[in-house]
Amino acid sequence: MRPASLLPCLIALAFASSAGADGFTLESASFGPNATLDTKYVFNGGSCRGGDNSPELHWSGAPEGTKSFAVTLFDPDARNGAGFWHWIVFDINAKTTSLPVGAGADAGSVAPPGSVSGKNDFDRIGYSGPCPPKGDKPHRYVFTVYALRTEHLGIPAGADGPTARKALEADAILSATLQAQYGR
Repeated sequence: MRPASLLPCLIALAFASSAGADGFTLESASFGPNATLDTKYVFNGGSCRGGDNSPELHWSGAPEGTKSFAVTLFDPDARNGAGFWHWIVFDINAKTTSLPVGAGADAGSVAPPGSVSGKNDFDRIGYSGPCPPKGDKPHRYVFTVYALRTEHLGIPAGADGPTARKALEADAILSATLQAQYGR
């Protein structure tokens, strides 16, 4: 039997290990792990009324050899489990360690210089926030930062989610995720 004083340490260690492999972590000042996203980050269109701003994200502990980063937002619960791409941005300079609120705007005015945006499943360039069907259980929204072994991912601006995923899988050294949720 383990002493009771070790149990909190073991639980904390298990949580830290799941947050990011090898110390590579993704966090946000806009929301916490598994928190419900505020409406300022929700899609503004159709039957959804939100601010459609990408949240603040910051990461640390990138592995040695990182030459650029990419960030994605994916809803694995949409389309009967097929998923939905809400945001794809890549070719982010390796010295960048954060994205401010609104960095996903389609005009790119807040995005890091030199970064490139893909096309989300709303058929828009940049960030489009959550908008799950009314009555669905809350959907999970998985933000992922990828540490890449190349400065340029080699896909064009406006690339779609499946194209980006294939390139990211080929060039990722490591990734870290942060999950939120939203329902209506």
